[in-house]
Amino acid sequence: METLITLNDWLAHCERLHPTTIDMGLERVRTVAQRMAIAFDCPVITVAGTNGKGSTCAMLESILGQAGYRTAVYSSPHLVHFEERLRLRGQVADAAQFVEGFVAVEAARKQGDEGDVVSLSYFEFVTLACLHIMRNSQLDVVILEVGLGGRLDATNIIDADCAVITSIDLDHMEYLGPDRESIGREKAGIMRAGRPVVVSDPMPPQSILDHAAEVGADLWRVGTDFNVSGDPQQWGWAGRGRRYSGLAYPALRGANQLVNAGGVLAALTALRDRLPITAQAVRTGLAFVELPGRFQIVPGQPTLVLDVAHNPHSVAALAANLDAMGFYPTTHAVFGAMADKDLAPMLAKLSPIIDRWYFTDLPTARAAAAASLQSQWVTQNTRKDTASQTFANPQVALDAAVAAADPADRIVVFGSFYTVGGVLAQGVPRLSAKHLKP
Repeated sequence: METLITLNDWLAHCERLHPTTIDMGLERVRTVAQRMAIAFDCPVITVAGTNGKGSTCAMLESILGQAGYRTAVYSSPHLVHFEERLRLRGQVADAAQFVEGFVAVEAARKQGDEGDVVSLSYFEFVTLACLHIMRNSQLDVVILEVGLGGRLDATNIIDADCAVITSIDLDHMEYLGPDRESIGREKAGIMRAGRPVVVSDPMPPQSILDHAAEVGADLWRVGTDFNVSGDPQQWGWAGRGRRYSGLAYPALRGANQLVNAGGVLAALTALRDRLPITAQAVRTGLAFVELPGRFQIVPGQPTLVLDVAHNPHSVAALAANLDAMGFYPTTHAVFGAMADKDLAPMLAKLSPIIDRWYFTDLPTARAAAAASLQSQWVTQNTRKDTASQTFANPQVALDAAVAAADPADRIVVFGSFYTVGGVLAQGVPRLSAKHLKP
């Protein structure tokens, strides 16, 4: 009989349980959730999309927290520590809470006769544990970030009081379909009849709009039901009986964050009868929101930029944001990614900006080998003034970039969560070029 005591014991147990890592479907997870009597008597906001989900959840959490509400956010994956996947009232949940949640899930999945044991995937097991913890935490609002897709994601066993769908692009196509329309249809599965759904993508797939009409959801569409406007100093939002003006830009950097912030204010406006907030809570919440690894600029010499851009759409946003930073003599890039990503357009988009590449292996079987990334880059590279190397892990790659960089240069660490997490394992690096050191 296996003895499970620590959080690591339980995580290893979860990884061994199910024959496949990703197994789309709600029957198993819903069965166990019903045995656990998981339900919420507070509003639930579910956030789906290809890019911008984490930022949207963070802004919702920050504003609602400033308004005095007891919040919970479930998100994935984590950057460094597993516990990052659940935040309660703005604080990361502790290992003991997760262990208690895992114990409850294990008991429920084995409830009944021997033939009634339910096999759960790693993500399903973790989702149920987090839902259990949240259910017992006396909350005012629950924010759920969809892991993959929407319709068949484990988070979708909970009926959202408000759904938010962020930008849609090509990613996880082996599970969600070959084009934006197919992917949008999967994301749209989090909608519920008669309840608001905020679509913050300025050009959403028609499948999302059609599904909203089919199920009778209350559609809030950017450009129709709410609008965002701004100048270099401030921005404003207007929609359905509410207006905010003279807002400072969100603390999360990048032009794409204004799209996410617009969707956040639409969701909060849609729920204002149940979760009233003040304009000051909006201002303060946006000013103090934090989320590591989303175009995170770390001051130093050289400057360090961390971004979990890992698909063509998010890499295009990263390229635009890097371009807006101004001139740097040399830009170095540490890059590691999963093998199933559409790597060619990602490399092509950043090739004009990156002068030195440091390709890295990652500690997961899904990752592309550094040598493979380098080979793909060589195939499409047309510049004669650039170079590349390969490394065993992100930290070693970053160390090499720092050793090669001048104080006025810039180092960008991007790609998989494993890439950015690999350089955050010992905390946020504060860089100083070699000839600045005593």
